[in-house]
Amino acid sequence: MDMYSLMREFADSWALLALFVIFLGVVVWAFRPGSRAVHDDIAKSIFRNDLKPAPDAAQQKPAPNAAQNKGA
Repeated sequence: MDMYSLMREFADSWALLALFVIFLGVVVWAFRPGSRAVHDDIAKSIFRNDLKPAPDAAQQKPAPNAAQNKGA
């Protein structure tokens, strides 16, 4: 048996089985019992330090000029 046929047979059978087992392991790990709290914490982490919504552009005051700050 040449090398190509040997590698193809391995990829068709055992490598496919190994990848499927890895996939199942990742899915089971992601949906394991008790992981909901971790996933909720991660999902809400970007909002953790938000105290209020950002102001609209019309409500923002324009930045003062450097000349006005110097009293000129």
